[in-house]
Amino acid sequence: MLNETVASHAIEDYLKTIYLLQQDEGRVTTSALARRLGVAAASVTNMVKRLAEMNLVRHAPYHGVELLPAGEKIALEVVRHHRLLELYLAEALGMPWDQVHAEADRLEHVISEDLEERMAAALGQPTMDPHGHPIPSRDLTVPERSQIALAGAQPRDVVKIEWVSDLDPAHLRYLAAIGLVPQATVEVLDVAPFNGPLRLRVGRSEVSLGRDLAAEVFLSRATSVSLRDT
Repeated sequence: MLNETVASHAIEDYLKTIYLLQQDEGRVTTSALARRLGVAAASVTNMVKRLAEMNLVRHAPYHGVELLPAGEKIALEVVRHHRLLELYLAEALGMPWDQVHAEADRLEHVISEDLEERMAAALGQPTMDPHGHPIPSRDLTVPERSQIALAGAQPRDVVKIEWVSDLDPAHLRYLAAIGLVPQATVEVLDVAPFNGPLRLRVGRSEVSLGRDLAAEVFLSRATSVSLRDT
């Protein structure tokens, strides 16, 4: 039974990761899967073959891995668990937003559907996790995320942050410390040439942000405006 449980959790991890990579990068390669999961390429190849045999994914050499409907349903169920857990840990238990991702990774496979619904009800049926990622609804629909990165902003732009990458806890701690969190409004004061940093006004503070980290911060399409157009 333990081996079956471990195998089931591994399958869920792979399907969730394929879904997230599809959202981030479009085409999902086995090498990208190996990097994101921190496992050997041979392990990924074996698991992808198994998932294909289970009719959960489609894999064609040189074309990447694609979720089939049954695989996408499982992935979205795990993502819903994960993001509800992140929000519950942050709001109900006061856990810092740079710690909730790893904790939710450990818990997402074991919570019941009843606990999931109780958390959702206690949180007021939320639509976003602490990092601004959309929480799949009960029927597993999910709105499209913005892919407009702060790294591409220009001087005098005034923008609102929609979501940030949650892959690196140290990055999250720094972004929170300087106020770059979902729903924050930011004015771009200057952009250094040759891939240099951005100088930003966040509230009453001025901060400098490297272009690589700015590529992990994404802007609301509906609320991004430019002073150059006024």
